Amino acid sequence: MQQTIKVEDLRLGMYVILSTSWLKHGFLRNQFKLTSEGQLRELRRQGLTEVVVDLDKSDLADEARMAPRLLSELAYISHNDAPHAPPVDPRDQPPPTRWHPENLVSPELFEAIHDKQMAPEKKSRVVYHHSREMMERLLEAPTAENIKTGKEAIRSLSDLVLSDGDTASAMLRITAHDFYTYTHSVNVGVTSLMLAKQLFGHSDGHDMHELAAGFFLHDLGKIKVDPAIINKPARLTETEMRRMRIHPYQGYKILKEAEVMSEECRIVVLEHHELFDGSGYPRRLGGDQLHIYGRICCIADVFDALTAERSYKKAMAPFDALTLMRDKMPHHFEKNLFARFVTLFRA
Repeated sequence: MQQTIKVEDLRLGMYVILSTSWLKHGFLRNQFKLTSEGQLRELRRQGLTEVVVDLDKSDLADEARMAPRLLSELAYISHNDAPHAPPVDPRDQPPPTRWHPENLVSPELFEAIHDKQMAPEKKSRVVYHHSREMMERLLEAPTAENIKTGKEAIRSLSDLVLSDGDTASAMLRITAHDFYTYTHSVNVGVTSLMLAKQLFGHSDGHDMHELAAGFFLHDLGKIKVDPAIINKPARLTETEMRRMRIHPYQGYKILKEAEVMSEECRIVVLEHHELFDGSGYPRRLGGDQLHIYGRICCIADVFDALTAERSYKKAMAPFDALTLMRDKMPHHFEKNLFARFVTLFRA
């Protein structure tokens, strides 16, 4: 996979491709692997601002190695890939668990949400902890009954986020940086809902409860993907990427079969990996073809993926993640929507 990057972001081991004639630069070839600091200095001396890097031919250090895996997982799809999901191997199904509607949600979650005396910082920690716990249980046992119960809890959560700005802002500051799917689900749920609040907060034309459910459950389809693929500490093969790309469609299908979600809620799940330039998946939609709800979730999803610690990369600081999204992914997101998202993280 080839990617255009800024010269100052080059690292040793990257395989660069120069577009100008070899007579116009100080190297013997137009394509070569960076093996010394002297080569980096020479590229900068030439006045180049950007170069093309072939990530498949690069030999990257651990921190830089995350780029091909992360970018391909978040966004890219080969033009030869079929847009429809392949059949799911029954062996990938989660085993039966002890979680049932009556013990899916801890009473402490509702107690904290409705406690008018609890300080915002403390409330944010308690609510965040029990929200992650609920999502972990729900993803272990995503029955129709549990999805309905989880949706009711998310309804209360969304009321808190929409009505209590201090607690919601505190939750943004304490988000965990692991990449368990249940942690990611809560992070994206809260962040997406805060952006939706900024956009639609005073409008009666949007069902914020349904929307919140879609945001929190956007990765539900990952239960249909082999955990070995999700947790693989290296770049995925093309076959593995096809397996990974089934999860938006599978999540949509689970919710449709459960018959407890509106179509607006389900569309968030289906479109959260579609990009504004049409390079996403599973249907390669772009621009006005994408529902505004899916566009919101996509931005929050990418941001949380960048700021999370994964087995193959370190977590990025929020400012660095936003800068990377602005500079390296300028066509992936609707500009005005991304600008509004950035304001959520201003001090």
